[in-house]
Amino acid sequence: MNHAIAVAITGASGAAYALRLLKALVDAGEQIHLMISAPGQVVIGMETELRLPGRPAEIRRVLGDYLGAADGQLQVFGREEWTAPVASGSAAPRAMVVCPCTTGTLANIANGICSNLIDRAADVVVKEGRRLVLVPRETPLSAIHLENMLKLARLGVVILPPSPGFYQQPETIGELVDFVVGRILDQLGIDNTLSPRWGEPDEG
Repeated sequence: MNHAIAVAITGASGAAYALRLLKALVDAGEQIHLMISAPGQVVIGMETELRLPGRPAEIRRVLGDYLGAADGQLQVFGREEWTAPVASGSAAPRAMVVCPCTTGTLANIANGICSNLIDRAADVVVKEGRRLVLVPRETPLSAIHLENMLKLARLGVVILPPSPGFYQQPETIGELVDFVVGRILDQLGIDNTLSPRWGEPDEG
């Protein structure tokens, strides 16, 4: 089994969640197989200070430096790179996260439409019975969105909207982002202390 975690970034708002998730996975020593849609790359440029180049190898270099990744820890695949390991059930990652996830990507996954590598990787993860976490950043949600989410949830897909809690009395946007990323890591079975948990004593 491929022990990497696949991460896909699509064009919904929420680039901060994606970058924080990647940093947390790097810090946890995880192997990462990354895919970024063209709109996702645009949104990263709009919402953060990070400017990503066009080629996967260049993205790997820039992001690897930005995240402090070890050599070989981060692999980046192109949108039409059908020879990538994530495209085959024989090399399926142990889990996959789409963060943020557009409702268009969610619809493709729900209906088995594989128009790009992100769709195909998610399709592989579902068919191989691995963990798939979708982080849809959209509001309000239409009946179409909700029906697609229900369809996926019934298949065992985790639908994890980026809905931060406020019981920890956050003072920064970063703390709100960490709350959501911590919940994603929980779903992946990765220990973390990104955000205080309900009922834990305040150590401050």
